[in-house]
Amino acid sequence: MSVLRLKLPTDPRWVNIVEKNIEEILTDHAWCEQKAATNAITIITNNSEHQDLVKDLLALAKEEIEHFEMVHNIIIKRGLKLGRERKDEYVNELYLYMKKNGNGGRVSSLVERLLFSAMIEARSCERFKILSENIQDEELAVFYRDLMESEAGHYTTFITYARKYGTGIDVEKRWREWIEFEASVIANYGKAETIHG
Repeated sequence: MSVLRLKLPTDPRWVNIVEKNIEEILTDHAWCEQKAATNAITIITNNSEHQDLVKDLLALAKEEIEHFEMVHNIIIKRGLKLGRERKDEYVNELYLYMKKNGNGGRVSSLVERLLFSAMIEARSCERFKILSENIQDEELAVFYRDLMESEAGHYTTFITYARKYGTGIDVEKRWREWIEFEASVIANYGKAETIHG
């Protein structure tokens, strides 16, 4: 996962917690996909002048909704129920870190939202990798392996557009700051049966 540049890897023992409550991890995962789709639509809504970004994020939003459906189908197949939407404290902490309407105006807001999105995708990708390599459930191991590759693609999309449209912003420096901050946040997680828990 060196390509993602995450500073703090997930302890594989987190999977032992996950395996005790598959219904919970699947419900949480389904809602993560829904929120990811909503986030992509929000970026499109606020930055509709960038035709290439709109096109790529529409495709990404569709893919996230397809993932929601895939997780939901697994839930149904196993005779489980999709629970209510969960709060994602990890994502909330990242959201609070995001600079809002700073001196850079719309450009700064776009870059921040893209880096926020890239950060979530990077950690989700890493968590899916840990799941795919350590979960005893063969169906889920394959499922998370496939999704890991998709999340890596989403991460790349967000980072690429942050670099493209971050005129006048040191995007690399800001991304390093995001990575440092995320490491301090994720250190408090890894104890719950949720994707970022």
